[in-house]
Amino acid sequence: MLNERQRAIVKSTVPLLEAGGEALTTHFYQLMLSENEAVQPLFNSVHQQTGAQPRALARSVLMYAKHIDDLSGLGDLPAQIIHKHVSLQVQPEHYPIVGAYLLRAIREVLGAEIATDEVIDAWGAAYGQLADILISAEKSMYADNAQLEGGWAGVRRFVVARKQAETSEITSFTLHPEDGGKVVAYQAGQFIGLRLLVNGKEQRRNYSLSQAADGRSLRISVKREAQGVVSSHLHTQVHEGDVLEVFAPAGHFTLDDSDKPLVLMAAGVGITPLMAMLEKALAAQRPTTLIHCTRSPDLQAFRTQLIELAAQHSHLQLRFSYEQEAAPENTEGVQVATGMPDAALLQAWLPVQRDVQAYFLGPVGFMRLAQTVLRDAGVPKAQSHHEFFGPAQALAA
Repeated sequence: MLNERQRAIVKSTVPLLEAGGEALTTHFYQLMLSENEAVQPLFNSVHQQTGAQPRALARSVLMYAKHIDDLSGLGDLPAQIIHKHVSLQVQPEHYPIVGAYLLRAIREVLGAEIATDEVIDAWGAAYGQLADILISAEKSMYADNAQLEGGWAGVRRFVVARKQAETSEITSFTLHPEDGGKVVAYQAGQFIGLRLLVNGKEQRRNYSLSQAADGRSLRISVKREAQGVVSSHLHTQVHEGDVLEVFAPAGHFTLDDSDKPLVLMAAGVGITPLMAMLEKALAAQRPTTLIHCTRSPDLQAFRTQLIELAAQHSHLQLRFSYEQEAAPENTEGVQVATGMPDAALLQAWLPVQRDVQAYFLGPVGFMRLAQTVLRDAGVPKAQSHHEFFGPAQALAA
């Protein structure tokens, strides 16, 4: 347990973390991933190359230090981390490895004069406290997943029953359990983890589930990224009839069960978990406005399906924005616009009733815009929800 002296020391490092936290976490990842193969599959190499992972960890460490006296101030951050860990099957034995490299990085980046033995001991105790919290929560989730009807522990093998190109960049994979059993009734908005062997090296990745639970299958819709080792492998090397190793669904970005009107806002491939939410909302006859911003109609995943749904459900309103090409004409239940979406356009597309539940997902710039629009429109903060691709991070600049 952290004592008062250790808490004070951790809080005293906040200015250092604000000034140099990203340099510290970058060094941490370089050390750990170059020296320890056991944890390499848990980390996305692209997120390392772009700096997204070090930035996210730097923010998390800073937030933890700031709120060391009252962890409730961390908000949703622990839940985000726990669900990501469960989807990738992080285990208790991984925590000492991470802790040792984190303390080593603190000493090497800050220097022995600043990172004294007392500072290292304080951060060791702080890390131990956090690790205990996460391990306990993850253990509980693993047990719950195993006990649910159609649930499982560890890895379960699924057969690729269907592979369908949604656009030139996005492909959907419908997966059926190899054992023929039921599939857990996951929540709309959740994701699964995959474990694959790519070029002889184990890789693990999260992918959102792009259809509502049906008790029989899972569907993911994957965008092929330019440097994406796993997404490229799935697009080019995985075919119908192949088997994938899957970890049970997780994720706290899930559709609420209220009857409030629903607003779903996405850019690009951010539409994937919102498709599961949309299916569930339509089944409940819930008034829904879906806003989807893409580069062009031919790069818009699920466009035909969405238009067909709007024709079938009068309580569904679609709003499409295309950056690069002239938009098709408006049709029943569908409004379209050309050009980069801005605050005026998105606010005009919101329903008149602002007591809504809103969910938004996409690149960080789009989500900052969506967050601002919803706030300025008067949507209560507690009714505005978002999730991030890749590592957990904040919308604040």
